[in-house]
Amino acid sequence: MIDPRAIIDPSAVLGEGVEVGPWSIIGPDVSIGAGTKIESHVIIKGPSQIGCNNHFFQFSSIGEGSPDLKYQGEPTTLVMGDNNVIREGVTLHRGTVQDRGETTLGNDNLLMAYVHVGHDSVIGNNCILINNAALAGHVHVGDFAILGGFTLVHQFCRIGAHSFTGMGSAIGKDVPAYVMVNGNPAAAKSINAEGLRRRGFSREEISAISKSFKLIYRRGLTVDEALLELVALQESFPRIDLLVESLRSSTRGIVR
Repeated sequence: MIDPRAIIDPSAVLGEGVEVGPWSIIGPDVSIGAGTKIESHVIIKGPSQIGCNNHFFQFSSIGEGSPDLKYQGEPTTLVMGDNNVIREGVTLHRGTVQDRGETTLGNDNLLMAYVHVGHDSVIGNNCILINNAALAGHVHVGDFAILGGFTLVHQFCRIGAHSFTGMGSAIGKDVPAYVMVNGNPAAAKSINAEGLRRRGFSREEISAISKSFKLIYRRGLTVDEALLELVALQESFPRIDLLVESLRSSTRGIVR
């Protein structure tokens, strides 16, 4: 399971059934969960904690220190959950002491070729980042979000759960949950209705989310004014909670 041409530090901990391909390098302070497959020419540095059944493709660089000029080699971490697919040329950097000290990737995510995840970023579960999407430092991405190819996300932005970004989107403000954005600078277009249908949202729930989108974007209301009306919808449609929370937690303002 371990190719003799791989280089594995004696302090690295590999779970049962881990496969490591030729010319891959596993550094010190790295733990890798059972069933993970590492193709050739992969570099994983520590401190990094990798869960089970992940798949790393060739030339991905995992757990490297941040290029942030404030980073001075502190022992920050990268933490990854289970069942993630990391395709060719992906870069995942560890955190910095100026923020969380940890970059976090949840479960069941797909990061396609040449995706970059900057220091202290947090990616939830079941997300898809398409080729060349890039997250600056301190970015938070909610569950089931899909970032189109060449999406660029400014530092400290939040991408809400179930949202969708069109290819080439340049995002400088927060994207609320369920919202579809596109353009440079990114602008809100609609809700991610097709994605919600695929995930089992009912017709009534999608209709309520669409109504919520119009409250925020089509009636000329401020965010605070829209929130007052959204609260009334929450009792009948609990999934509005994600949208309300994404608006309340925004610090950069939302895309318009």
